[in-house]
Amino acid sequence: MEQEIKKKRFKVPHTYVIIFTLIIITAVLTYVIPAGQYQKMEIETETGSRMVVDPASYANVDSNPAKLFDVLKAFPKGLGAAQGIVFFIFIVGGSFNVINKTGAIEAGISKVALSLKGAEALLIPIIVFIFSIGGGTIGMAEEAIVFVPIGIALARSLGYDAVTGMAIVALGAATGFVSGFMNPFTVGVAQGIAGIPMFSGIGLRLVIWAVSLVLVIGYIYRYANKVKKDPTKSIVYDLEQEEKDMTIDLSNIRKMTGRDILVLLVFFGGMGLIVFGVFKYGWYITEIASIFLAMGIVSGIVARIGFDDIAKYFISGAKDMATGALVVGLARGLLVIMEGSMIIDTIVYSLASVISGLPKAISAVGMLIVQSLINFAIPSGSGQAATTMPIMAPLADVLDLSRQTAVLGYQFGDGISNSIIPTSGVLLANLSVAKIKYEQWFKFVGPLILLWTAVAAVFMVIAVLINYA
Repeated sequence: MEQEIKKKRFKVPHTYVIIFTLIIITAVLTYVIPAGQYQKMEIETETGSRMVVDPASYANVDSNPAKLFDVLKAFPKGLGAAQGIVFFIFIVGGSFNVINKTGAIEAGISKVALSLKGAEALLIPIIVFIFSIGGGTIGMAEEAIVFVPIGIALARSLGYDAVTGMAIVALGAATGFVSGFMNPFTVGVAQGIAGIPMFSGIGLRLVIWAVSLVLVIGYIYRYANKVKKDPTKSIVYDLEQEEKDMTIDLSNIRKMTGRDILVLLVFFGGMGLIVFGVFKYGWYITEIASIFLAMGIVSGIVARIGFDDIAKYFISGAKDMATGALVVGLARGLLVIMEGSMIIDTIVYSLASVISGLPKAISAVGMLIVQSLINFAIPSGSGQAATTMPIMAPLADVLDLSRQTAVLGYQFGDGISNSIIPTSGVLLANLSVAKIKYEQWFKFVGPLILLWTAVAAVFMVIAVLINYA
């Protein structure tokens, strides 16, 4: 009885508490981990010149451990470093609220949901597959954030919850990102640095994509089906109760009007423009946020909402994003501490040294684990490639592994952990838009990450056995 009471009293700390605790722990570690640095050098790749680390240049430098004031400054400095994503969340949240207030999105989703009535299970594989194409080709990550509210609204209309709605979009994109079969921003960069042809070895990566699709779709479906049968099983049941009035009632929906159609044309036109800009001109979050802002304003005008009301709806939507947007800056504070104390290169050097004396198959799996750990400190895909591949590629030569295998380890380590690490700005942005707490998402996605990593480890061993090239 006493144990039951204690169990009930335990409460997972708030996301801010978890991340700030990690900042304090990281600051303490700066007194233990020696400062070190690699020198940078310029190399020529198939996509042009690129600055990378010189793998033979690591050297210890003067220690600069974090002080108490550095810990306190980590939050505002993190906000400054992550300002692009922080303001992106505010703008998208505000603009989407304007579009949502027109009622057109609800009407459109209702039509789609009605067409899937009786075949709700098709929603999960269809959406995951579509977004996995984006993840595998253009490295869709930040670009998927704007689709999360739509995924959630669609999922709720079919009896699922916010976790299901976010998962089909975010994990769908992650499925393609992990396989990276034609992702120029991760696999393309890593292969260029490793000195192997861009997109070579695509056959195995397509197999990885197919296996990942089956794993992710099956995992989401199992959870979603459980929630549909019993809504109290939802990890975000409290959120669903708070927002039950926002769930679309398919038995009582209004007819779509001409204004709704115009708003939807503006919305899909804007989305199409974003996709075109990303493909054609390499647009990033600044350009995407600008288009979304225009979509919100034009949608309000088309729906004949007054300018004052457009402004009020925008502010209201942005205000709802404050908790999640600020947590992005707090999480970036972790990197601020590590960068300021110059321990990131030391961590990379030490982890690479650990796997250098292991048997081939274990070394290959070790590369995956090392890249996953490094991803915590360097969540940028291209940034991680520029930092680690100049070390991992020659290390693969020493270990008698193909450089393609080293790239595969990087791609798994970078891609899989992005869906769970608290330093990922994209993950925190998705959670912000979805209004899901980090600890709730961790509970949902944790087992999948373990399964996915185990599958990746098997593929690393296969890569060794077939001398993947």
